[in-house]
Formats: sequence, C-alpha cells, structure tokens
Amino acid sequence: MRLQNQVAIITGSSSGIGRGVALAFAREGAAVVVNYPDEPQAQSARSVLDEITRGGGRAIAVQADVSVEADADRLVSAALSSFGRMDILVNNAGIAAAAPVQDIPVEQWDRVIAVHLRGTFLMTRRVLPLLYAQDSGSIINTASQLAYKGAPGFAHYTAAKAAIIAFTRTVALEIGARNVRINSVAPGATKTPILADVPPALLEQIRLAIPVGRIAEIDDIVPTYVFLASQDARHYQGQTLSPNGGDQFL
Repeated sequence: MRLQNQVAIITGSSSGIGRGVALAFAREGAAVVVNYPDEPQAQSARSVLDEITRGGGRAIAVQADVSVEADADRLVSAALSSFGRMDILVNNAGIAAAAPVQDIPVEQWDRVIAVHLRGTFLMTRRVLPLLYAQDSGSIINTASQLAYKGAPGFAHYTAAKAAIIAFTRTVALEIGARNVRINSVAPGATKTPILADVPPALLEQIRLAIPVGRIAEIDDIVPTYVFLASQDARHYQGQTLSPNGGDQFL
C-alpha cells in the first residue's frame, strides 16, 4: 500500500501501459482517475473502472482530450471534485502512426505532437500549482526508448518523446527545493495496442534485437511507475528510467 491515501490521474489509461498503471496504483491504495480520449474508448475505460472497484479500490472515469486546454482543466477538476485533492499525475496519453517524413500529413504531425507533448504540458501546467500548495506530489511522464534510438517511419512520435524528456528535465530544474518530483519512464518495445498493426516479421526483428530475448509485457513496465510515484523514489528528480530489456543503454 505504498500509495495509500494518494489521488492519481493517469491520462490515456483505458488501455495499454496506462491501464496497467491505473490498476497497479489502485492495488497500492491510490484513488485513481481513469482517463480516456473519446467515446470509442468509453467501454474500455469502464472495464478498468470496474476492475478497480471490484478489488475494493476507488476510481472514476473521465473523458478528456488532454491536448485541449478546457478538457485538461476539466479532468483535474473532476479529480478534485471526487477526491478532494490530487497527488500523482501520470502523463501517459499517446498515439502513433507510421509514415516516412515526406509522407506524413501535416495534420497527423500536429496531432501526434499535440497529444504527446502539448497534453503533457497542459496537464503539468494545471497540476503543478496544486502540488506546490500542498508541498508534495509526483509527476511521471511517459517517454520512449525510441527518443534515443529513433525509428524509421515515426519521426513525429520520436520527436515528441524526446521533447518530453527535455521537458521533464527542465521542469525538474524549475521545481528546485520544493517537495515535488517529476521524472519520466522510457519503455522499450511493449505488447500494447500501439504494436497491433506492426507486421509479425518486423516484430520478430524487434524481439531479436532485445538482449533478454522478448518484447515486454505491460507488467514488466508498470513497476517503474509505481516506484517513481512512491516515496521510495524521493531522491529521484528529472530522471528517465528505461525498462527495455537491455535494448538501449541511457
């Protein structure tokens, strides 16, 4: 129960790593705000909510597109209205689409950057004053090992993830001596919906490049978030931890 009496918002938590983080935080005692972007994800969000409440946890589900300022504000307001405070923000919402640079539509570039980077900025900007006021809290941003490696066909995605790492480091410098932490997690290849459309032959190439010999399960990634959210990580500030099976050394 390392997160007992804490309130956590996890953006993009209706599926993938975000879902795993929401369930893990609830098991550790946190009240959880499950965020989903649109109506097609509503049922998935409800299933996360149901699993948390069946286990005796507390949770709400809130639709919000975190790249929209009004939605980001509403998401935080919902957490405060339901639970009276907030302690942990996980900026995890993300999308991906593959195309070489010359074929990326401008609209697609803007959307990928908006969800990943603008969403992280808007949520952090909204939450920091609350954490400052209570002199405690933790922000965890989801980056990617591809921010370091690059990946053909994913210039927008890798650019956004690299920017998130730089953003994390800069905010850490601004926080200074306050009892508020910001760090990021840069997972390696993980079995999430983002990999659903990757051809099997390419997945096998990815697997073979990983020293441990397998693509990560979500449960391989989630403990890093639990650690960074807890007081065990009280001396971590501006760091990027990368559970990647040895595929990339940071």
